[in-house]
Amino acid sequence: MNLYKIHILIVLSFLFINYNVFSQQLSQAELGFFDGQSDIGTPGIEGEVKYNIESQTYQLTGSGENMWEDKDEFFFVWKRLEGDFIIRANMEFIGSGHQEHRKMGLIIRNSLTSESEHVNAVVHGDGLTSIQYRSKIGKATEELKSDATAPDVIQLERRGTKYIMSTAKLGETFQQVEINDIKLNEVVYVGLFVCSHTNEHAESAQFSNVRIVKPAPARLVPYRDYLGSNLEIMDIETGLRKIIFQSPISIQAPNWTTNNKKLIFNSEGKLLTYNLESKKINQLHTGFATNNNNDHVLSFDGKQIGISNHSAEDNNQSVIYILPSDGGDPKRITQNSPSYFHGWSPDGQNLIFTGARNDKYDIYKININDKKEIRLTDAEGLDDGSEYSPDGKYIYFNSNRTGTMQLYRMKPDGSNQEQLTFDELNDWFPHISPDGKWIVFLSFGTDVDSGDHPFYKHVYLRLMPVDGSKPKVIAYLYGGQGTINVPSWSPDSKKISFVSNSGF
Repeated sequence: MNLYKIHILIVLSFLFINYNVFSQQLSQAELGFFDGQSDIGTPGIEGEVKYNIESQTYQLTGSGENMWEDKDEFFFVWKRLEGDFIIRANMEFIGSGHQEHRKMGLIIRNSLTSESEHVNAVVHGDGLTSIQYRSKIGKATEELKSDATAPDVIQLERRGTKYIMSTAKLGETFQQVEINDIKLNEVVYVGLFVCSHTNEHAESAQFSNVRIVKPAPARLVPYRDYLGSNLEIMDIETGLRKIIFQSPISIQAPNWTTNNKKLIFNSEGKLLTYNLESKKINQLHTGFATNNNNDHVLSFDGKQIGISNHSAEDNNQSVIYILPSDGGDPKRITQNSPSYFHGWSPDGQNLIFTGARNDKYDIYKININDKKEIRLTDAEGLDDGSEYSPDGKYIYFNSNRTGTMQLYRMKPDGSNQEQLTFDELNDWFPHISPDGKWIVFLSFGTDVDSGDHPFYKHVYLRLMPVDGSKPKVIAYLYGGQGTINVPSWSPDSKKISFVSNSGF
């Protein structure tokens, strides 16, 4: 067996082993991502958790007099974690409740004793939201209130001795509150909690889209070191996300096939398929093209796939090829490199891509038969992420010509270029729903340079109508490069697939 075949088997074995382990954990666990459940202190009513494996949601019910002063009473679902991490969830109380000071939230504790040091991000029944903490055993709990009222999404992040609470109403971006110099143990208990603020009644809260993330360490070298990956599917109407596959190595950029049977993604230069029914992973045959990046796109009829392969004969620069979507030998399309593929025309005759020509990145069109390049943009800055609308009337793309990366659209000949987004976020990769009504795209914060779309950042997935109305956040996640570089709508325009990241 040659070294190439051995390498493929190693990659696939990582993926298969991880899939089997993850499936077994979910089928057997009553706590999903967590390790244990505990009543902290002596609540009057025993707490319980109900975990729905299908939706990956939690319902916590518990009592407890309070979480304040020098001791606490509440119900806790927890996991042991070490070092830096992020925990995030959508949450809501169930029912009108008995106490306006009932609490739900995320908490980090040194121990399961009632007087333990802790930091928690809490939402009260009356909407009060704060980050609360007990820095030493015996000390009274302190708090720093947020301007937020009754947020739907809450995130708590530990960075050394800094703790950051991020909150948002669904659809909006995060606002933050942070505390510093809180010295909890290296290994702590982390999880979800509910407190009724009375021992006479129990209160319930539902937690969905729960994610625990081990972020990239400071020593990580981009494009050399990688975190693991979650392959996710999100229902656009309900907002519910589901992890369908986890990998300890990097996987990127899922395409949803037009027959609704598979997702195609890349990993370590190869293209792989995930069968949505059987949950099996197989390699997609791409011939000599075994150094593919995350710019792979299916034609509108689903019969062909375009890829960007780093060709040895072109000094390892990206070159565009096309091949049958079920695998085959690639046919070269672009003669010049680097060329990064992004979209097909609806008739399957033209490809659009980002090309670096004379040290400038612009969007080009090329016919698959005559292979003549036509430049469509020539503004200052970077133009990228081009994609045809299903009716062929527009090409959508992103550009930082104004100083921040924003979304634009133009006619197929490059005329009538108009800006669609106008805020401070940096927006990448507009993907049009198959019904032609919506755009989903990736947004980086102001901590990222407008011309960059790096791995392992706090990012948003946002949604807006194709006419450019105000966008709304539909997913809060840790990811970036490889999250949603390619079109990944389901054929019925009801779901999307994407990748989030974490160290496992």
